[in-house]
Amino acid sequence: MTIEVDIEKRFYGRKQRKKKAENPSFSMHCSFDAGSDFAVLFGCSGSGKTTALRCIAGLETPDSGTISINGKVYFDSKKKVNLPPQKRKIGYMFQENALFPHMNVRQNIEFGLKGRSSVEKMERVNEMLDLLGIEELEFAYPDELSGGQKQKVALARALAPEPEVLLLDEPFSALDTVVRLKLRKELRTIQKRLGIPVVFITHDPVEAFTMADRMVVFDNGRVQQLGSPEDIFYHPKTRYVAELVGISNLFDDAVVEGHGQGDECTFLWSLGTEITAPYIRRMAGDKVSWGIRPENVELVDRRKLHVIRQEDRKNLFDGTIMNVVNKGTSRIMSLILKDSEDVLKVEVANHVFDSLKIEAGDECMVRVRTSDMIVF
Repeated sequence: MTIEVDIEKRFYGRKQRKKKAENPSFSMHCSFDAGSDFAVLFGCSGSGKTTALRCIAGLETPDSGTISINGKVYFDSKKKVNLPPQKRKIGYMFQENALFPHMNVRQNIEFGLKGRSSVEKMERVNEMLDLLGIEELEFAYPDELSGGQKQKVALARALAPEPEVLLLDEPFSALDTVVRLKLRKELRTIQKRLGIPVVFITHDPVEAFTMADRMVVFDNGRVQQLGSPEDIFYHPKTRYVAELVGISNLFDDAVVEGHGQGDECTFLWSLGTEITAPYIRRMAGDKVSWGIRPENVELVDRRKLHVIRQEDRKNLFDGTIMNVVNKGTSRIMSLILKDSEDVLKVEVANHVFDSLKIEAGDECMVRVRTSDMIVF
């Protein structure tokens, strides 16, 4: 099973109507595809994720482009094809579970099974109750359910009509951490069992990384990057994507000085010194940005500096600790670097921090490992 999306949608003011010579207030252009796997649309609020999902479901009409599932065309602006929502074999789970309060669990799940016999409805509802593990809740009403139970019922209702694709719009955002973790695991198990494409919206980096087979990063209505979670998190191609995946150390002042022998590395001038970075195909004098995660900055014990091999004595920085935040198992330090007065964040395990007996106001040394840097 595959889903292919290549659409544009423009909005004009409050009424979304174009006036003469008026520029759109928001414009979305997204293009992505997914197989029988778990695709995550990832980005900040207002980046166009939900609009894309609603267009796939037929709840919004794109201005142009195509949408197809398993080779069947759901929308094609040139061919004037636009199947109504009820004719699209799609399961849609909203951010709010939208259960009918006057119906019990069984009736809510059965609601989407119009056109089937009573026996077929009963059998299909029983399958969904068993699949989601909520058999004991079949006669309960929504106001008697917990948040996690409501989301399970909403998921069962979306899956009951046997959709070709399942669309999920931040379904776990209102749940507490423990319930959210449990439902993520159950949803992945169900998706693999059913073998249908799932398109899942989130703005949570951890949720995106743990759920996705394929990630589509949105910003301002555009797809910024598409790939595996590892590609997105460890090889972001733009500053926006780097920020989104939690790379808080980002510097835009770097200038390419040259390259190492055999193009093994690239030398940058940044933070008031020369830095050895991973090789990038840029010319000397080009301006670039680079970044590194706080947990990949190494705190160096000055007393043991002499045991570090000469070839590893690259990207060493002296700084003064501005402040320290205890995260429980680790500490995050903000350093003012000696040569440039830029701020570098460093995350270290508590036992390492404690062994060095340092605190705010002290000087320390850190090392940025070349292999952990990203340059763009």
